[in-house]
Amino acid sequence: PSYMESADGQILEEGITEAGSMASLIAASTAYATWGEPMIPFFVFYSMFGFHRLGDLIWALGDMRGRGFLMAATAGRTTLQGEGLQHTDGYSHAWAATVPNCRAYDPAFAYELAVIIDDGMRRMYGADPEDVFYYITLYNETYPMPAMPKAPGVKEGILKGMYRFRGTKHKGAKARIRAHLLGSGAILNEALKAQAILEERYGVAADVWSVTSYKELYRDAITCDRWNMLHP
Repeated sequence: PSYMESADGQILEEGITEAGSMASLIAASTAYATWGEPMIPFFVFYSMFGFHRLGDLIWALGDMRGRGFLMAATAGRTTLQGEGLQHTDGYSHAWAATVPNCRAYDPAFAYELAVIIDDGMRRMYGADPEDVFYYITLYNETYPMPAMPKAPGVKEGILKGMYRFRGTKHKGAKARIRAHLLGSGAILNEALKAQAILEERYGVAADVWSVTSYKELYRDAITCDRWNMLHP
C-alpha cells in the first residue's frame, strides 16, 4: 500500500509489536515537550496485551508525563473474543490502579465514551493541560446504544466513576427490599436483566448503576480518608 502523511492525522499500523507501538505512543505523547508540538495519540490494542505485557513502558509513559489515550479493545470476560480465551482480560483495571497519573475508565455505552474522550481532550490539551493519560477499555459485543439519560448529574457521574443508569419501577410500599446493582462495560447489560428478574419475580426494587471507573471511585475514597485523617 502507498504511504501518505497528513497534517490532520496519521494512522500507524505496526502489527504484532506492542512494545514498538508503545514506543510510538510515548514519542507522540511527549511531543509537546520534545518538539513544542502537542499531538493526540490513540493506541488501540487487545486489552489483554496492554498492562500485562507493557506495564513497565506504561509506567515510563507516566514518568515522562506523556499525554494520550490507551484504547484497550475486546476487553473483559463478557465481550466477544475473536481468537479465544487467551485474549480474555479480567484484571487490567487492577493494574491501571497502580499508576498515579493514569485515568482508567470502563464505559458501557457510546455516550459514556464520548464524555470521557471529551474530558480527556480538555484535561490534556486545554488551556491548562494536565500531565495525565487515559486508559479506556472497549468492547465488540453487539448491543443497543441508548441515549444519555436526562437526569441531572449524569455527565458528572460518568467522570467521577459512577451514576444511576436506570432506577427501579417500584415505588413506595410496593417494594419489600431495595437493592443496588453495579456493573461496568458490557456486564451492565446483565445487571439490567437482573433488575427485571428481581422486580418481576421477587418484588425487589433495584437500581442499576453504571460504574465507569472503579479507579476514580477508589481515588475519591482514599482522598476522603486522607482528609479525615489529617483533619479529624
